[in-house]
Amino acid sequence: MTQRRHALSRLPFALCLAAGLTIGQTGHALDRVQFTVAGGDADLGSALRAASALLALSNEEDQPDQVLAAARAEYGRIVGALYAQGHYSAVVSVLLDGREAANIAPLDAPQRVARIEVRVDPGPQFRFSQTSVTPLAPGTDLPEDFAPGQPAQSGLVRQAVTAGVDGWRAQGHAKARVSGQDVVADHPNRTLAARVTLTPGPRLRFGPVDVVGNQRTRENRIRKIAGIPQGETFDPAEVARAENRLRRTGTFASATVTEDEGITPPDLLGTTITVVEEKPRRLSFGAEVSSLEGLDLTAAWLHRNLLGGAERLRIEGRIGNIGASGNGVDYGLKLNIDRPATITPDTTARLVTELDRLDEPNYRANSFRFGIGFTHVFSDSLTGRVDLAYSIIDGTEFSDNRTFGRDFQFRSLSLPVGAVWDRRNDRADATRGYYIEAEVKPFLGFGTTGSGVRATADLRGYRGFGGDDRFVIAARAQAGIIKGADLLDTPRDDLFFSGGGGTVRGQPFQSLGVNVLRGPINYQIGGNHFLGGSLELRTRVTRTIGVVGFVDAARIDVGSFFDGPGDWHAGAGLGLRYATGFGPIRLDIAAPAGGRKSTTEKGVQIYVGLGQSF
Repeated sequence: MTQRRHALSRLPFALCLAAGLTIGQTGHALDRVQFTVAGGDADLGSALRAASALLALSNEEDQPDQVLAAARAEYGRIVGALYAQGHYSAVVSVLLDGREAANIAPLDAPQRVARIEVRVDPGPQFRFSQTSVTPLAPGTDLPEDFAPGQPAQSGLVRQAVTAGVDGWRAQGHAKARVSGQDVVADHPNRTLAARVTLTPGPRLRFGPVDVVGNQRTRENRIRKIAGIPQGETFDPAEVARAENRLRRTGTFASATVTEDEGITPPDLLGTTITVVEEKPRRLSFGAEVSSLEGLDLTAAWLHRNLLGGAERLRIEGRIGNIGASGNGVDYGLKLNIDRPATITPDTTARLVTELDRLDEPNYRANSFRFGIGFTHVFSDSLTGRVDLAYSIIDGTEFSDNRTFGRDFQFRSLSLPVGAVWDRRNDRADATRGYYIEAEVKPFLGFGTTGSGVRATADLRGYRGFGGDDRFVIAARAQAGIIKGADLLDTPRDDLFFSGGGGTVRGQPFQSLGVNVLRGPINYQIGGNHFLGGSLELRTRVTRTIGVVGFVDAARIDVGSFFDGPGDWHAGAGLGLRYATGFGPIRLDIAAPAGGRKSTTEKGVQIYVGLGQSF
């Protein structure tokens, strides 16, 4: 036999579904492979080449038995790709030095293969003559192209069947299945009839939940974290949410929920949670450096399962501004304990204690903060949080030349409420989507500390264009306002400054604030109104190298936005990005571009860190 002809009058349903399997991209093609597709359809030719096993061979050093194995597999891969494009009467021939590969026995592999030919005559494209998946659950939508007259791509049959089964499962019929199929190719008329029958099965409720694989985590805590609603109507979305909750804790390397094969009378469907636990402890380090702000070092010790209920203890130490110009070294210690599935399966409780020593350009202070709070996950993209915190800050604010100082002391009880709406396609290196973070923090002051409310917002948007989003425009807007408390009665760490890597690159760190005259001494403190914006054009030069151009600007005001005493500044520069598996390494070089500039520091500044700037 010199060729294999595929012109079947009745196609097995399973074969139609298998034809829709995704085929990986090819590697470096063998120069000795001649791949010919009759008809000149460029898109079809590309799809067939992508499916080819022979073109995927990496080099000409492959052994003859490997080549023969790939050649024998070529028929099925090519036919599957043809079915996926709606071609059901194709002729495929694979020749090794003129011999049809299908006729060569596996133990009779040639000693060498000098020439390989793949010849494909796809034949005509078939169209659907009949399409039906019955019965369907209310509200089920089949693929729009699964209709008479449309190209009879096998993948559409698979998608329609999947939609039909999923529709019943979403209604609680967990055991919905295909009970009959009639898929017939009419070669004279070049049509395909696809008729599929479903059996929904009984409507079920969630039943007993078993747990396997746990070693250090208690079963009752795993069940509570998963939050499978026993006794309620089965819903596959609840199964997916349970898996996400378990993975979100960080305690488990993997977590899956499987449904029992049988039904527990009268209508209960049991599930089994299978977990693989992560190592309980982790030590991590981080570093970021800029030419003016100096070196920041962080180290953290994490225990993922402190009490056997997936509680996370994190102790983090920080030393900042090492070698900085204009301010001293900052350091701090933070202890954080998180407990998942508190109140609801999607609510995490936390306890936070922080100690900090701040030596900023305009003040030096010691601070302590203790708080309890809750974070609730509303969806994959929306998260809310609320905290109750008590903070103390004692320090000294300096004159502009740091020769005179004035002591201050603040005590406050605050209730910050915040939300994050994250719709980025990649949190480490977004090319599309947006990110919105907002917080409102009422605070009650004690002693000389004022009372009021502090509100902030951070909006980021990303738009990619070009092939594979080679170019990305990234924009960011920031805003902050404090109302109720007088400027001088507001805790210093709540006031707004601008300048540095988080606001305006190219301008000195916290160089833009508000000048306050007390007697003969001029002090600079933060403002109670803040506006900032950044714009970046990111370009990918190679798979791992990217170039960024950016401009940042910000404004600090006191009585209102754009008031008379307020001031603004801007910076601009270029950056380099090196892609890694955990986010890009960032190098930015920036200089002042307008507005008020530091009297002591001018010229370019350098920032190095991990991840995009925003």
